[in-house]
Amino acid sequence: LCISVFFAGFCRSILLSQTPGHILAQTNNKTEIFCRVKKDHSGVYWYRWNEERQHFQFLVFLNPLGKTTYGTNIGREKFSVHGGSSQNSYNLQIHHLQASDNGTYYCTVSESSELILGSGTRLGVVDVLPLPPKSTRAPPSKKPTRCITKSRPVDKKGGCSAFVWVPLATCTLTLLLCLAAIGHRFHRLRRRLWLRVHRQ
Repeated sequence: LCISVFFAGFCRSILLSQTPGHILAQTNNKTEIFCRVKKDHSGVYWYRWNEERQHFQFLVFLNPLGKTTYGTNIGREKFSVHGGSSQNSYNLQIHHLQASDNGTYYCTVSESSELILGSGTRLGVVDVLPLPPKSTRAPPSKKPTRCITKSRPVDKKGGCSAFVWVPLATCTLTLLLCLAAIGHRFHRLRRRLWLRVHRQ
């Protein structure tokens, strides 16, 4: 079978879209590759590219009427094509996965006697799927605690500390001395005035 491959990305995006780009599946399970054709076509082909053998292997062809044609040594129990939610969907299901199913799968359509390939889906089949990476979340930050300084309790024996009553007592004593001196001078002035009045 001679295949003329047209790799122009612009034409490919107009005619069809293929997802996902990569699949990692476990042995004996099944997987599905999605293909959506955006224009009228004569049928959808599915091919697998084998990197070891460096060649395309024809898997299955499905025409718009729903008739399927399988490639050489390709069984219905292994590959099946069915429509999705859209009438233009032609999804490939691969059953009973084995290591021999590794490869890159292409959804293709014929346009002007050429086969236009989709973006391709690389399938890897393993016995045990790798564990998802552990979350590396940073530990929650603790809120800073404010340092609260407790005030020294007031001495119950005295209403005020020495820092208060010593200056207060000093000021009171000074005030009393000033008042005493003023009172003494006032008394002397009053006595002089009284003597002058009586002398006259």
